[in-house]
Amino acid sequence: MNEETDRAHRKIVNAWCMYDWANSAYATTVMAAMLPPYFSSVAQGAGFTGAQASSMWGYVTSLTMLVIALMSPILGAVADYTGSKKKFMFGFFIVAITFTSLLVLISTGDWLLCLTFFALAGIGNAGANVFYDSLLPHIAHPDEIDQVSAKGYALGYLGGGLLLIVNLVMFTKPDLLGIPSEEWGIRLSFLSVGLWWVIFSVPLFRRVKEPPRASDYVATVNPVRAGFQRLGQTFRDLRRYKQLLLFLVAFWLYADGIGTIMKMATIYGAEIGIGMTALVGALLMTQFVGVPFTFLFGYLARKLGTKRSIFLALSVYVLVSLGGYFMAEAWHFWLLAFMVGMVQGGSQALSRSLFGSMTPKARSGEFFGFFDISSKFAGIAGPLLFGVVGQLTGTSRLSIVSLVIFFVVGMLLLRLVDEDEGIRVAQEENAAAGLA
Repeated sequence: MNEETDRAHRKIVNAWCMYDWANSAYATTVMAAMLPPYFSSVAQGAGFTGAQASSMWGYVTSLTMLVIALMSPILGAVADYTGSKKKFMFGFFIVAITFTSLLVLISTGDWLLCLTFFALAGIGNAGANVFYDSLLPHIAHPDEIDQVSAKGYALGYLGGGLLLIVNLVMFTKPDLLGIPSEEWGIRLSFLSVGLWWVIFSVPLFRRVKEPPRASDYVATVNPVRAGFQRLGQTFRDLRRYKQLLLFLVAFWLYADGIGTIMKMATIYGAEIGIGMTALVGALLMTQFVGVPFTFLFGYLARKLGTKRSIFLALSVYVLVSLGGYFMAEAWHFWLLAFMVGMVQGGSQALSRSLFGSMTPKARSGEFFGFFDISSKFAGIAGPLLFGVVGQLTGTSRLSIVSLVIFFVVGMLLLRLVDEDEGIRVAQEENAAAGLA
């Protein structure tokens, strides 16, 4: 690779990574830090208890994940067939930023409107991520895919953290920015996420090229029908991708625990009496702790191997789940948040890159649709369990402990994955398709 080609490649990689910087503001400010405790206050203003608010949040999160899980594989297959990954991504991106920005309208008592906007924004975000992730095997060389994925997550932590600092000031010191109240500081934070997301997504849509469509593409064939046909063929061909399938099952299990901790942590903290400033501050710390540790996990993947590095991250998550049961003070939440920051980006980045390494490029949208099914069905089971246990017991403490089983069984299955065999199968198919 000459210097000019290498420079052009780096620009494409950096543009792809910047989308993590852009959309992580949604995961940080909306999904994790500010909207869950704000929704709790909105719902309690309508007469619900804190535990009831947590349960409703868990149920709607599960429903949102179910919708996108059912949509993802067929949309991925259609995108592969027609060569329209970026077009699908852009469509979901528009839905996501629109309904995220509309959260600025939510005030005390607007619990149903809040849940509706959150669900639609979540569907848009998750759908866009399917096609964003599916671009990874196309923009990263095989020997750098772990590091590129880790760089994306690290930039996401940094970008999400920087905006969260601004949002925290908007909430705690609204008068400094001419904002009339703390409530308006929170509401305007949601609008700021939409603007941030738009601005920093521009590099990807400008620089990253649309991957080529399927070699069997025929313009006169209905793309949806062709997508279903390709999806059916993939089900029939799964026996060729045994290692990929085994990894998906393992990922489904441990991602259930990771996703539930991400989505339910602050509303759980609010339920047990931890103030919103402490909750948001701890998650802000998590963002900046996550930057160096995510890069560290990219380095560890080279030294220890991708699987072993994921094992290390999941072991820390087991400790976090057990510790969550005993959480009672704000400093407990800060400690657990620090531990999550150490491993969250690394576990997600290396899971994405390991899957990408075992994915044939010609089917990346389709296969990442399956990958997304794994993470989204994980996002259904965990929050649903959280909601049911909280409703039955009147507290969510036992819900957090139940997540340990997902991490332990996921790790046991991950041990059985032969990543070298999975990568070899993908490379053979890439060579046959002329995409090596």
